[in-house]
Amino acid sequence: MKVLSGIQPTGRPHWGNYFGAIQQYIALQNEEQSFYFIANLHALTTIRDGEKLRQNSLDTAMDLLALGLDPDQATLFIQSDVPEISELCWLLMSGTPMGLLERCVSYKDKIGKGLPVVTGLFTYPVLQAADILAYDSDVVPVGSDQVQHIEVCRDIAQAFNHNFGEVFTLPKPKVLDSSAKVPGTDGEKMSKSYGNFIEIFEEVKPMKKKIMRIATDSRPMEDAKDPETDHLFQLFSLFADDQAKSEMASMYRAGGFGYGDVKKALAEVAVSYFAEAREKRAELESDMDKVHQILGDGASRARAKAGEVVKRAKDACGV
Repeated sequence: MKVLSGIQPTGRPHWGNYFGAIQQYIALQNEEQSFYFIANLHALTTIRDGEKLRQNSLDTAMDLLALGLDPDQATLFIQSDVPEISELCWLLMSGTPMGLLERCVSYKDKIGKGLPVVTGLFTYPVLQAADILAYDSDVVPVGSDQVQHIEVCRDIAQAFNHNFGEVFTLPKPKVLDSSAKVPGTDGEKMSKSYGNFIEIFEEVKPMKKKIMRIATDSRPMEDAKDPETDHLFQLFSLFADDQAKSEMASMYRAGGFGYGDVKKALAEVAVSYFAEAREKRAELESDMDKVHQILGDGASRARAKAGEVVKRAKDACGV
Protein backbone atom coordinates (compact mmCIF):
# COMPACT_ATOMS: atom_id res chain seq x y z
CA MET A 1 0.00 0.00 0.00
CA LYS A 2 1.31 3.43 -0.97
CA VAL A 3 0.38 6.25 1.42
CA LEU A 4 0.59 10.00 0.86
CA SER A 5 0.05 12.79 3.37
CA GLY A 6 0.63 16.54 3.09
CA ILE A 7 0.70 19.15 5.83
CA GLN A 8 0.50 22.89 5.26
CA PRO A 9 3.21 24.94 7.01
CA THR A 10 0.79 27.55 8.31
CA GLY A 11 1.95 27.50 11.94
CA ARG A 12 3.15 25.36 14.82
CA PRO A 13 1.08 22.25 15.67
CA HIS A 14 -1.17 22.17 18.69
CA TRP A 15 -2.64 19.29 20.71
CA GLY A 16 -5.67 19.09 18.42
CA ASN A 17 -3.46 18.73 15.33
CA TYR A 18 -1.50 15.94 16.96
CA PHE A 19 -4.27 13.74 18.34
CA GLY A 20 -6.67 14.54 15.51
CA ALA A 21 -4.29 13.93 12.62
CA ILE A 22 -0.48 13.91 12.98
CA GLN A 23 -0.34 10.91 15.31
CA GLN A 24 -2.44 8.90 12.84
CA TYR A 25 -0.45 10.06 9.82
CA ILE A 26 2.81 8.92 11.38
CA ALA A 27 1.32 5.53 12.32
CA LEU A 28 1.07 4.77 8.59
CA GLN A 29 4.76 5.33 7.85
CA ASN A 30 5.63 1.62 7.88
CA GLU A 31 3.47 0.79 4.88
CA GLU A 32 5.03 -0.44 1.63
CA GLN A 33 5.75 3.14 0.55
CA SER A 34 4.89 6.37 2.34
CA PHE A 35 5.38 9.97 1.25
CA TYR A 36 4.97 12.95 3.59
CA PHE A 37 5.36 16.45 2.23
CA ILE A 38 5.28 20.01 3.50
CA ALA A 39 2.66 21.68 1.30
CA ASN A 40 4.35 25.06 0.85
CA LEU A 41 2.86 25.64 -2.63
CA HIS A 42 -0.62 25.32 -1.16
CA ALA A 43 0.36 27.68 1.67
CA LEU A 44 1.12 30.43 -0.86
CA THR A 45 -2.61 31.16 -1.04
CA THR A 46 -2.51 32.45 2.55
CA ILE A 47 1.14 33.24 3.43
CA ARG A 48 2.54 36.15 1.43
CA ASP A 49 5.86 36.48 3.27
CA GLY A 50 8.74 34.51 1.76
CA GLU A 51 10.93 34.32 4.85
CA LYS A 52 8.00 33.28 7.03
CA LEU A 53 7.02 30.52 4.59
CA ARG A 54 10.60 29.20 4.41
CA GLN A 55 10.90 29.10 8.20
CA ASN A 56 7.44 27.60 8.65
CA SER A 57 8.33 24.83 6.18
CA LEU A 58 11.49 23.93 8.10
CA ASP A 59 9.67 24.15 11.43
CA THR A 60 6.94 21.80 10.20
CA ALA A 61 9.54 19.30 8.97
CA MET A 62 11.33 19.37 12.32
CA ASP A 63 8.04 19.03 14.19
CA LEU A 64 7.15 15.89 12.22
CA LEU A 65 10.58 14.36 12.72
CA ALA A 66 10.51 15.14 16.44
CA LEU A 67 7.06 13.59 16.79
CA GLY A 68 8.20 10.28 15.36
CA LEU A 69 8.41 10.43 11.58
CA ASP A 70 11.35 8.20 10.63
CA PRO A 71 13.14 9.28 7.43
CA ASP A 72 14.51 5.74 7.06
CA GLN A 73 10.94 4.43 6.84
CA ALA A 74 9.15 7.29 5.12
CA THR A 75 9.99 9.91 2.50
CA LEU A 76 9.78 13.46 3.85
CA PHE A 77 10.20 16.44 1.54
CA ILE A 78 9.08 19.97 0.74
CA GLN A 79 6.47 20.15 -2.02
CA SER A 80 8.22 22.82 -4.12
CA ASP A 81 11.41 20.72 -4.24
CA VAL A 82 9.55 18.41 -6.63
CA PRO A 83 8.91 20.59 -9.73
CA GLU A 84 7.25 17.65 -11.45
CA ILE A 85 4.19 18.40 -9.32
CA SER A 86 3.65 21.80 -10.95
CA GLU A 87 4.06 20.26 -14.41
CA LEU A 88 1.57 17.51 -13.63
CA CYS A 89 -0.83 20.08 -12.21
CA TRP A 90 -0.97 21.81 -15.61
CA LEU A 91 -1.52 18.52 -17.46
CA LEU A 92 -4.48 17.84 -15.18
CA MET A 93 -5.81 21.39 -15.15
CA SER A 94 -5.98 21.50 -18.94
CA GLY A 95 -8.86 19.02 -18.82
CA THR A 96 -10.52 19.77 -15.47
CA PRO A 97 -14.10 21.12 -15.82
CA MET A 98 -14.77 24.49 -14.15
CA GLY A 99 -18.00 23.10 -12.73
CA LEU A 100 -16.13 20.44 -10.79
CA LEU A 101 -14.04 23.06 -9.01
CA GLU A 102 -17.02 25.36 -8.45
CA ARG A 103 -18.73 22.61 -6.46
CA CYS A 104 -15.85 22.21 -4.02
CA VAL A 105 -17.03 22.98 -0.50
CA SER A 106 -13.60 24.05 0.79
CA TYR A 107 -13.39 26.88 -1.74
CA LYS A 108 -16.83 28.16 -0.77
CA ASP A 109 -15.96 27.91 2.93
CA LYS A 110 -12.74 29.89 2.56
CA ILE A 111 -14.43 32.61 0.55
CA GLY A 112 -17.18 32.68 3.18
CA LYS A 113 -14.54 33.30 5.85
CA GLY A 114 -13.40 36.40 4.01
CA LEU A 115 -10.16 35.08 2.52
CA PRO A 116 -9.01 36.97 -0.59
CA VAL A 117 -10.47 35.57 -3.82
CA VAL A 118 -7.36 34.29 -5.60
CA THR A 119 -7.09 31.77 -8.42
CA GLY A 120 -4.94 29.51 -6.25
CA LEU A 121 -7.84 28.87 -3.90
CA PHE A 122 -10.09 27.94 -6.80
CA THR A 123 -7.57 25.58 -8.46
CA TYR A 124 -6.33 24.18 -5.13
CA PRO A 125 -8.00 20.77 -5.74
CA VAL A 126 -6.09 20.29 -9.01
CA LEU A 127 -2.72 20.88 -7.35
CA GLN A 128 -3.84 18.52 -4.59
CA ALA A 129 -4.75 15.92 -7.21
CA ALA A 130 -1.27 16.29 -8.73
CA ASP A 131 0.27 15.75 -5.27
CA ILE A 132 -1.67 12.52 -4.85
CA LEU A 133 -1.42 11.10 -8.36
CA ALA A 134 2.31 11.79 -8.78
CA TYR A 135 3.22 8.98 -6.40
CA ASP A 136 0.68 6.36 -7.49
CA SER A 137 -0.88 6.75 -4.05
CA ASP A 138 -3.37 4.08 -3.02
CA VAL A 139 -4.43 5.68 0.26
CA VAL A 140 -4.65 9.26 1.49
CA PRO A 141 -5.43 9.80 5.20
CA VAL A 142 -7.88 12.69 5.58
CA GLY A 143 -10.40 14.11 7.98
CA SER A 144 -14.07 13.48 7.23
CA ASP A 145 -14.38 17.07 5.95
CA GLN A 146 -11.71 16.43 3.30
CA VAL A 147 -13.13 13.31 1.66
CA GLN A 148 -14.53 15.47 -1.15
CA HIS A 149 -10.97 16.40 -2.13
CA ILE A 150 -10.16 12.75 -2.77
CA GLU A 151 -13.37 12.32 -4.72
CA VAL A 152 -12.42 15.30 -6.89
CA CYS A 153 -8.95 13.81 -7.38
CA ARG A 154 -10.52 10.57 -8.54
CA ASP A 155 -12.81 12.46 -10.93
CA ILE A 156 -9.84 14.31 -12.43
CA ALA A 157 -7.81 11.10 -12.76
CA GLN A 158 -10.71 9.19 -14.30
CA ALA A 159 -11.27 11.94 -16.86
CA PHE A 160 -7.59 11.84 -17.85
CA ASN A 161 -7.60 8.05 -17.99
CA HIS A 162 -10.75 8.11 -20.13
CA ASN A 163 -9.10 10.40 -22.68
CA PHE A 164 -5.56 9.04 -22.70
CA GLY A 165 -5.60 5.51 -21.28
CA GLU A 166 -4.95 4.03 -17.84
CA VAL A 167 -2.27 6.42 -16.59
CA PHE A 168 -3.21 7.14 -12.98
CA THR A 169 -3.93 5.01 -9.93
CA LEU A 170 -7.26 5.95 -8.35
CA PRO A 171 -6.66 6.72 -4.65
CA LYS A 172 -8.98 5.96 -1.77
CA PRO A 173 -9.46 8.10 1.34
CA LYS A 174 -8.60 6.72 4.75
CA VAL A 175 -10.83 8.70 7.08
CA LEU A 176 -9.00 9.52 10.29
CA ASP A 177 -10.45 8.42 13.59
CA SER A 178 -12.20 11.47 15.02
CA SER A 179 -13.17 9.80 18.29
CA ALA A 180 -10.33 11.51 20.18
CA LYS A 181 -12.01 14.68 21.40
CA VAL A 182 -9.57 17.56 21.72
CA PRO A 183 -11.31 20.49 23.38
CA GLY A 184 -9.63 23.86 23.58
CA THR A 185 -9.04 26.03 26.60
CA ASP A 186 -12.64 27.30 26.37
CA GLY A 187 -14.23 23.86 26.03
CA GLU A 188 -14.91 24.25 22.30
CA LYS A 189 -13.03 22.28 19.63
CA MET A 190 -9.33 23.21 19.77
CA SER A 191 -8.56 25.42 16.78
CA LYS A 192 -6.21 28.23 15.81
CA SER A 193 -9.25 30.04 14.46
CA TYR A 194 -10.74 30.16 17.96
CA GLY A 195 -7.46 31.08 19.68
CA ASN A 196 -8.08 28.31 22.24
CA PHE A 197 -5.12 26.08 21.39
CA ILE A 198 -2.04 24.85 23.25
CA GLU A 199 1.03 24.27 21.07
CA ILE A 200 2.99 21.05 21.37
CA PHE A 201 6.39 22.69 21.46
CA GLU A 202 5.70 25.95 23.26
CA GLU A 203 7.78 26.68 26.36
CA VAL A 204 6.70 24.73 29.42
CA LYS A 205 6.04 27.74 31.66
CA PRO A 206 3.59 29.55 29.33
CA MET A 207 2.01 26.21 28.45
CA LYS A 208 1.28 25.56 32.14
CA LYS A 209 -0.20 29.04 32.45
CA LYS A 210 -2.58 28.28 29.57
CA ILE A 211 -3.60 25.03 31.25
CA MET A 212 -4.27 26.76 34.56
CA ARG A 213 -6.51 29.26 32.72
CA ILE A 214 -8.69 26.57 31.09
CA ALA A 215 -12.34 27.48 31.60
CA THR A 216 -14.35 25.30 34.03
CA ASP A 217 -17.85 25.38 35.47
CA SER A 218 -18.73 26.93 38.81
CA ARG A 219 -20.06 23.87 40.63
CA PRO A 220 -19.01 23.55 44.29
CA MET A 221 -15.94 21.44 45.04
CA GLU A 222 -17.92 18.91 47.03
CA ASP A 223 -20.28 18.08 44.15
CA ALA A 224 -19.81 14.81 42.27
CA LYS A 225 -19.12 15.36 38.56
CA ASP A 226 -19.43 13.26 35.41
CA PRO A 227 -15.91 12.93 33.95
CA GLU A 228 -17.13 11.94 30.48
CA THR A 229 -18.82 15.30 29.92
CA ASP A 230 -15.99 17.42 31.30
CA HIS A 231 -13.52 18.89 28.79
CA LEU A 232 -10.72 19.06 31.35
CA PHE A 233 -11.02 15.30 31.91
CA GLN A 234 -11.14 14.73 28.16
CA LEU A 235 -7.82 16.54 27.78
CA PHE A 236 -6.30 14.59 30.67
CA SER A 237 -7.44 11.33 29.05
CA LEU A 238 -5.44 12.06 25.89
CA PHE A 239 -2.17 11.91 27.80
CA ALA A 240 -2.75 9.65 30.82
CA ASP A 241 -2.49 5.86 31.00
CA ASP A 242 -5.50 3.70 31.86
CA GLN A 243 -4.76 3.57 35.58
CA ALA A 244 -4.36 7.33 35.89
CA LYS A 245 -7.58 7.89 33.91
CA SER A 246 -9.47 5.45 36.13
CA GLU A 247 -8.23 7.15 39.29
CA MET A 248 -9.09 10.60 37.96
CA ALA A 249 -12.58 9.43 36.91
CA SER A 250 -13.18 8.03 40.41
CA MET A 251 -12.14 11.38 41.92
CA TYR A 252 -14.64 13.17 39.68
CA ARG A 253 -17.48 10.86 40.68
CA ALA A 254 -16.65 11.14 44.38
CA GLY A 255 -16.46 14.94 44.39
CA GLY A 256 -14.56 16.91 47.00
CA PHE A 257 -11.82 18.21 44.71
CA GLY A 258 -10.93 21.44 42.94
CA TYR A 259 -10.40 21.84 39.22
CA GLY A 260 -6.98 23.28 40.02
CA ASP A 261 -5.88 19.79 41.05
CA VAL A 262 -6.94 18.40 37.66
CA LYS A 263 -5.16 21.21 35.81
CA LYS A 264 -1.92 20.53 37.66
CA ALA A 265 -2.22 16.82 36.86
CA LEU A 266 -2.93 17.65 33.21
CA ALA A 267 0.14 19.89 32.99
CA GLU A 268 2.31 17.14 34.48
CA VAL A 269 1.18 14.39 32.08
CA ALA A 270 1.27 16.70 29.03
CA VAL A 271 4.85 17.79 29.72
CA SER A 272 5.89 14.17 30.26
CA TYR A 273 4.06 12.94 27.14
CA PHE A 274 5.92 15.28 24.80
CA ALA A 275 9.25 15.31 26.69
CA GLU A 276 11.03 13.02 24.21
CA ALA A 277 9.70 14.98 21.25
CA ARG A 278 10.89 18.25 22.80
CA GLU A 279 14.36 16.80 23.27
CA LYS A 280 14.44 15.52 19.68
CA ARG A 281 13.20 18.89 18.41
CA ALA A 282 16.03 20.70 20.21
CA GLU A 283 18.58 18.28 18.71
CA LEU A 284 17.27 18.93 15.21
CA GLU A 285 17.38 22.70 15.69
CA SER A 286 21.04 22.43 16.64
CA ASP A 287 21.86 20.43 13.50
CA MET A 288 20.13 22.10 10.57
CA ASP A 289 22.53 20.43 8.13
CA LYS A 290 20.95 17.12 9.10
CA VAL A 291 17.44 18.51 8.56
CA HIS A 292 18.35 19.81 5.10
CA GLN A 293 19.97 16.48 4.28
CA ILE A 294 16.83 14.56 5.24
CA LEU A 295 14.65 16.88 3.15
CA GLY A 296 17.09 16.74 0.22
CA ASP A 297 17.20 12.95 0.25
CA GLY A 298 13.42 12.85 0.49
CA ALA A 299 13.01 15.22 -2.46
CA SER A 300 15.34 13.07 -4.56
CA ARG A 301 13.28 9.96 -3.88
CA ALA A 302 10.04 11.84 -4.47
CA ARG A 303 11.30 13.30 -7.76
CA ALA A 304 12.32 9.87 -8.99
CA LYS A 305 8.82 8.52 -8.45
CA ALA A 306 7.01 11.65 -9.65
CA GLY A 307 9.23 11.75 -12.74
CA GLU A 308 8.06 8.27 -13.72
CA VAL A 309 4.42 9.26 -13.40
CA VAL A 310 4.81 12.58 -15.22
CA LYS A 311 6.60 10.85 -18.11
CA ARG A 312 3.77 8.33 -18.28
CA ALA A 313 1.22 11.15 -18.40
CA LYS A 314 3.13 13.20 -20.99
CA ASP A 315 3.65 10.21 -23.24
CA ALA A 316 -0.06 9.44 -23.03
CA CYS A 317 -1.23 12.95 -23.94
CA GLY A 318 1.46 13.62 -26.55
CA VAL A 319 3.56 16.40 -25.03
